[in-house]
Amino acid sequence: MEIFGIPHQAFLGQLMLGLVNGAFYAMLSLGLAVIFGLLDIVNFAHGALYMVGAFAAWIMLDKWGVNYWWALVLAPLAVGVLGALIERLFLKRLYGLDPLYGLLLTFGLSLILEGVFRTEYGVSGQAYSVPEQLAGATNLGFMILPNYRAWVVVASITVCLLTWFVIERTRLGAYLRAGTENAKLVQAFGVNVPVMVTLTYGAGAALAGLAGVLAAPVIQVTPLMGSNLIIVVFAVVVIGGMGSILGSVITGLLLGVIEGFTRVFYPEASAIVVFVIMAIVLVLRPAGLFGKEA
Repeated sequence: MEIFGIPHQAFLGQLMLGLVNGAFYAMLSLGLAVIFGLLDIVNFAHGALYMVGAFAAWIMLDKWGVNYWWALVLAPLAVGVLGALIERLFLKRLYGLDPLYGLLLTFGLSLILEGVFRTEYGVSGQAYSVPEQLAGATNLGFMILPNYRAWVVVASITVCLLTWFVIERTRLGAYLRAGTENAKLVQAFGVNVPVMVTLTYGAGAALAGLAGVLAAPVIQVTPLMGSNLIIVVFAVVVIGGMGSILGSVITGLLLGVIEGFTRVFYPEASAIVVFVIMAIVLVLRPAGLFGKEA
């Protein structure tokens, strides 16, 4: 049986691979959308925080014997604390200035983090084994599905939807949105807005760290893993709409699948298809697919 002229096993296998890549795009673009949508910061350090999360999981396993499941909790917390420190020490001095200053600062921080890990571990990748509970694959009849890749897709979609629900449908999310639009009014109700802003940036950084832990068993852990991915993720955020959380999640998953299928039908274009789509979207709808027009 063939689908669009290719064997259905290859077609469905590529669909699964695209969903896995899309899950990472969605997780990373989610963190970017949270930080930009609530704090108006273009966080170029997001790719480096993703890399730090993966290295934190690898170090915990290699040096301290901490298994994957504990690393899935501890590594994002550590990256979240690092993000909170970055916000308190550096970014808070740039509020009210042109967002370009925040972009330049976070870009410089990403280079510093990448340089530190390159000096310590080199550019060669570190292997992180798949946890025993998720090893192997499941025969679905029409394809062989690696258990860990299925877990990545399910876990990523779950985290993305929970994050969207918290920000868009809960009182905490209402405080966050109100605090970024009118801080003085929210402070009048007894809310500590500076602490809330710090925690928001830390939460966005933790999402990047969580994506790094999920990625560690799929790709080798290397200091360059974040810089290789962040440009594509920024394109995903632009296509979905800057600051649109649900838009970033949906667009990340869709673009991962489109990129995967492009590798089947026209491999030479797989590296640029996301940017071609971004250019078309910006021409037709500058605010992005799910963004609000100014």
